[in-house]
Amino acid sequence: MRVRRRAQALVIALALGLSPVLSASPASAGEVWNYPEFPYQPTTYSEAYRGQFHFSSQQGWMNDPNGLVYANGEYHFFYQHNPHGLAWDTMHWGHATSPDLVHWTQKPIALEPDVHPGTLFSGGGVVDKDNTSGLKTGADDPIVVFANTDGVSVYYSNDNGRTFQAYDKGRKRITIPVQSRDPKVTWDAAHKQWVMVVWSENDGDNHGNGVEIYTSPNLLDWTHSSRYSAQWLFECPDLFQIPVDGDPNRKKWVLTTASGKYVVGDLDGTGFHADDAEPQLMDFGTNYAGGTFYAAQTFNNAPDGRVVQMAWQAGNVGTTWTGNATFPAELGLVSTPNGPRITRTPVDALSSLASGRKEIKKQDVKEGGANPFKGVRADTYEISATVDVAKSTAQQIAFGLHVRSDGGADRTVAYDKAAGTLDGHPVGLKNGKLDLRLLVDRGQLEVFADGGKYSLSDNVNFDSATDSQGIRLYAQGGTAKLDGAVFRRLNSSWGTGQSTLDTDLGDRWNAVSGSWTDVSAGKQGRGSGNGFYLSTRTAADGVYQGDVSLGTAQAAGLTFRANDRGEGYTANIDKEGKVKLWRPGHDIATYSTPVTADSTHHLKVTTEGSRIRVFLDNGTDPVIDATDDTYTGGRYGVNVFNGTATLQNLNTGGAGFDAFPTAKWATTGGNWTTAADGLHGSSTGDGFYLSERTGDDFTYEGDLSVTNGTATGLTFRADDKGEGYTATLDTSGQVKLWRPGKDLATHDTAITEGRTYHVKVRAEGDRIRVWLGDGTSPVIDVTDGTYRSGRFGVNAYRGNIVAQHLRIG
Repeated sequence: MRVRRRAQALVIALALGLSPVLSASPASAGEVWNYPEFPYQPTTYSEAYRGQFHFSSQQGWMNDPNGLVYANGEYHFFYQHNPHGLAWDTMHWGHATSPDLVHWTQKPIALEPDVHPGTLFSGGGVVDKDNTSGLKTGADDPIVVFANTDGVSVYYSNDNGRTFQAYDKGRKRITIPVQSRDPKVTWDAAHKQWVMVVWSENDGDNHGNGVEIYTSPNLLDWTHSSRYSAQWLFECPDLFQIPVDGDPNRKKWVLTTASGKYVVGDLDGTGFHADDAEPQLMDFGTNYAGGTFYAAQTFNNAPDGRVVQMAWQAGNVGTTWTGNATFPAELGLVSTPNGPRITRTPVDALSSLASGRKEIKKQDVKEGGANPFKGVRADTYEISATVDVAKSTAQQIAFGLHVRSDGGADRTVAYDKAAGTLDGHPVGLKNGKLDLRLLVDRGQLEVFADGGKYSLSDNVNFDSATDSQGIRLYAQGGTAKLDGAVFRRLNSSWGTGQSTLDTDLGDRWNAVSGSWTDVSAGKQGRGSGNGFYLSTRTAADGVYQGDVSLGTAQAAGLTFRANDRGEGYTANIDKEGKVKLWRPGHDIATYSTPVTADSTHHLKVTTEGSRIRVFLDNGTDPVIDATDDTYTGGRYGVNVFNGTATLQNLNTGGAGFDAFPTAKWATTGGNWTTAADGLHGSSTGDGFYLSERTGDDFTYEGDLSVTNGTATGLTFRADDKGEGYTATLDTSGQVKLWRPGKDLATHDTAITEGRTYHVKVRAEGDRIRVWLGDGTSPVIDVTDGTYRSGRFGVNAYRGNIVAQHLRIG
């Protein structure tokens, strides 16, 4: 939704009978220090009218799909989103992922106001596989997305969409002097360049509507090449290339707009040229903002060169959400006597939800006669049917969907022979036959016919009561010749992924006892006694580690070598002030240590036969070293006891925080966790993670990154509150050496959010030098004798940071 139409969006919300908020809290922007946000209440996705195989946001308002990409082995669906209310307000970019375009998992917010600069309205995204932008910093291909109004800003992710940074502080890479929005980018292989189309309202042309076309070699520097003007071309353009009749040697470009209208043509490297300026319509839903098919976008980088599309449906409204997306459809382009036409076909992966197949054989369906679907009752399903219209005498052939015992139906889809229309819209026949496919969900109906050249997307509040699940095929004014039909139930696609739990143990977990929900900090468990959440992964010997935050719980920890009831070993943190290794009925060993409810502790367990060792807070020496041979192998999991606790960063490899040897680390301000890629810190002000290792003269170095926010640094010669020296990377553009109350020296240089920098400090008496990167000369060289010796640590200031590979020499 865009600036000029914000009022229209609110009108839509009121017309749908929506309250503007979910609770008394107003819509709000995010905060840098706790990005990414996961502001969703738990749901089973089983509410009335909630689509079971159509994506809807776990909570809040959604509208336009944004930045759809296939990256690093999974599909990413971003969308315009207000997570804090049921109406349009304070636009964020919501985020969900899927392995197959069917099973979606809600993820934390991708782009947040006040975290990411600019107007975060609709835009597109690409996968920069060849790193043309130079933005890549790790193993993942960068996801680069585009947004803003009256110009375009660039945002990018190097961790597969988990976090995003604003390129060049969000300053516009393109400035457009008239109202504009909705940038969409694609790769033009023939001319080896990126191409962007942006809707703009150019009062200097004949229509006002159209797209500005830009080209770029690197996604960052753009050249205006042309404009394509058309009255029908309003908002949310998309531009993609597709083979005609599947011929890879005969490709055409398709330019679409928010209403689903499109033209087919060519790109010559600077401009788009339509074969026919008169647009076609790809879907017969209601094609306006607030309708049932609007602002469709295709995925960038889809496997096998497929072009897959999803659109916004505003009419699906529930108690906690507004809006959903159409089921993903693969697009084709087929020859017709009137020129190439788009086809839309549900992606094949839909079959992964199918069960209860019933085949209906060839038969005559007479007016007032038997119903071929008698006895079939279903809530969510699909029907494929072929009717020989040429041999039928019936004037109308219809499907009644969700038929009640009184004969009424929630929705009827009818073919009118005289008019040649399906549901009131013209439809083609093949050899005199109508091929029809219906997808029926709790709040959605999608109709496909004529090889996909006919598509209709609708929102319908289907009554899921048992008495309202009938299906009826009937004829009026004669007999319909049914060649055959296939019915398949479609099961729910929800509940198969992990929204916020970072783990290498896969998505297949089950709650054995207690209740387990997703929160920003990970997987939150609640138990009145022992609660267990278990992975399906099993092992005998190995390494298992994770972060534990107690909250109100008496204890929580890591479970391993467990059976399906959670009976095995557990290493936990106990509020009584101890680390404990236990199995049912027996405490094997304990270690006394301060434990506070609001702190996060990192536990690591190594098992070798009967020997079990437990390490605390990234210490290199075990706090427990015991032997017990009761359980020799079993499942990995987590445990909570008597209250609520949060578990995160569960992994079984050697990944984690790579640092110098020390007994353990301690938190002084901020929140510190240990992920697979290193130590993560977040703090509203100064936060410190301090080792027990101390030194006076030394070399101290490591790799640091500010994910989002202001600064991070290496702290040294510090007391247990972090008061000492810190060599800081500041995203305002400097390296700084400081101590409490005084900046000792600064060096001006660009520090980019999301990029990793190597920092080295050498302290020799009063002389302190700081190096950045691989430079041979220090960027700071000063003398100060305030602190002579103290602890080594890491600092985070007003943001999120990552530290890794810390060394002392």
